[in-house]
Amino acid sequence: MLSNNPLLAQLKQQLHAETPRVTGVVKATDKGFGFLEAEDGQSYFVPPPMMKKVVHGDRVEAVVHVQGEKKSVEPETLVEPSLERFIGRVRRREGRLGVVPDHPSINLALNARAKRGIDEAGLEEGDWVVARLLRHPLRPDDRSFLVQIEELISRHDQPNVPWRVTLARHVLEYASPVDGSECSLRDEGLEREDLTALPFFTIDSRTTRDMDDALHIEAREEGGWRLRVAIADPTAFVAEDDAVDQEARRRAFTVYLPGQNVTMLPERLADDLCSLRENETRAALACTLEVAADGELLDYRFYAAEVRSHAQLAYDDVSDWIEGKGEWKPVFPRGEEQLRQLADFTEARSAWRSRNAIVFKDRPDYAFELDAEGRVLAVRTEPRRIANRMVEESMIAANVCCARLLGEEVGHGIFNVHLGFAAEKLDHALAFLAEQSIEASREQLTDLDAWRALRYQLDERDDAWLEARLRRFQGYTAMTAAPGPHFGMGLPAYATWTSPIRKYGDMINHRLIKALLLAQARPASASETLTAHLSERRKLNRMAERDVKDWLYVRHLAPAVGSGQRFEAEIVDIRRGGLRVRLNDNGASVFVPASTLEADREALVIDDKEGVVSVRGEQRYRLGDIIEVVLSEAREETRSLIGRPVS
Repeated sequence: MLSNNPLLAQLKQQLHAETPRVTGVVKATDKGFGFLEAEDGQSYFVPPPMMKKVVHGDRVEAVVHVQGEKKSVEPETLVEPSLERFIGRVRRREGRLGVVPDHPSINLALNARAKRGIDEAGLEEGDWVVARLLRHPLRPDDRSFLVQIEELISRHDQPNVPWRVTLARHVLEYASPVDGSECSLRDEGLEREDLTALPFFTIDSRTTRDMDDALHIEAREEGGWRLRVAIADPTAFVAEDDAVDQEARRRAFTVYLPGQNVTMLPERLADDLCSLRENETRAALACTLEVAADGELLDYRFYAAEVRSHAQLAYDDVSDWIEGKGEWKPVFPRGEEQLRQLADFTEARSAWRSRNAIVFKDRPDYAFELDAEGRVLAVRTEPRRIANRMVEESMIAANVCCARLLGEEVGHGIFNVHLGFAAEKLDHALAFLAEQSIEASREQLTDLDAWRALRYQLDERDDAWLEARLRRFQGYTAMTAAPGPHFGMGLPAYATWTSPIRKYGDMINHRLIKALLLAQARPASASETLTAHLSERRKLNRMAERDVKDWLYVRHLAPAVGSGQRFEAEIVDIRRGGLRVRLNDNGASVFVPASTLEADREALVIDDKEGVVSVRGEQRYRLGDIIEVVLSEAREETRSLIGRPVS
């Protein structure tokens, strides 16, 4: 009778409405309790018993309890779970199967069951799995956590764990496509110019197999250079929307990880039929660029061609020869002449971009040397030497031509657009510049020509802290169908076509160029869905590369923990919890906790907005500073290196 009492129901509803509640995100600690970071900016204590109903990152509505001056919350309703599909490790306890999410702030074993088809009895302690959340204690009718194991990623003791786990985390493919064995050169109706007699050459890393680009250069009688850029032509083998094309579109990019590449196209195409291998005749899409002696791009012409690479060169060999080191020398026809001409072209083109576009300082690349089991033998520093710059300047010039062609003749394509400063941060950026006694207007942050002029002024300061702070106000590069400026490069438009074996967007641009050459109706503009997909996949690929490297860095540098070995490092980020530094010797990222910066915590002031750390009112660290650190921890479970500054 009480259950049907309308007065009692009304009273319950009234009490529920009058009970204070708050919505926020759960933040766990390693001591069993947690905090609810509310939308209003307040932080509420979550007692240990209540934390058993949630996990770190859950977005919940909670009841607020007040006892004197203390406030705590009791999670009541799940708004959005932090775990849905996630990576975890198998936990076996007293015959029960569980999964511990692979997250630094979650150390809770969630009850689990295996999906049909997975041998549950064969799952061992520590095995890596993909799991999916089925039940949550805060959901109606759910009393506890339950997850389902969807996939066994790797056994706990396998050497390929870093690669398999990382690819699974970012939902990227483990292997290259297997289709493509029947691919053959198609008759597209294009007249291909026979350039096989011209001594084209490639410059790549020694291990490169998917060679996209070959070059040929000669001096012009009137001064300057005539540069021919030949690019591999996978669209000559892959018809639009066939099975291989659909898979390439889905993957969007070749994934490059230390010790492993997962190609976008089938390896038969990427590494053989399309690759511009030495002494092999290949179909190509080509562009001849006319370049003035001062590096200005004068004219260009796109066309289909057949080419033959007469030499497969390595970056280090070419750089050494130009710098007068070592015994290697080019032996292919006109080899010495071409490499010297290309070096001169590179210096002229780089100087032109420095005057008319934007060129940032070169940073070295870092390459892992691995054994057959994936163990790190060494991390090699690869500076941007002259040969690297020769290829880079050639590709940038060719891509500028592509952007001009598509922008003027088609009106759409796949463009890399960087709008400079994020719209919502413009006022903050202007205020910051004013604080640094730099006069700047809104136009100088939104108009490309005005921004270039301001950029030159900023470069003269050569201030690493200023650069690091300014980057926080800038947006990201996006892939769009419509042409737009690239503020990062100081160019009115930029569209790549020089890596079609590795980038699906470049394949799209190839098809548009071919439609122009054939005087055909232009393919329809790429949809926002497709450009967003390309941008997202590029982001995932970069995250995967970073994650594998972090894992390998931890393994490689673990012996240095406690050894006293000093590392020179650059401060790249400052947060309330401490500093993030990058080791100059090998590129590893290391976290330096605030507790190691100064023994007297009360004397320490970390201004994360300004990127400055002060002790007793005196500045001690700031973004861009070079400091020395020693390593104190190497945590493989979180793939993180912890260090402290050398006093």
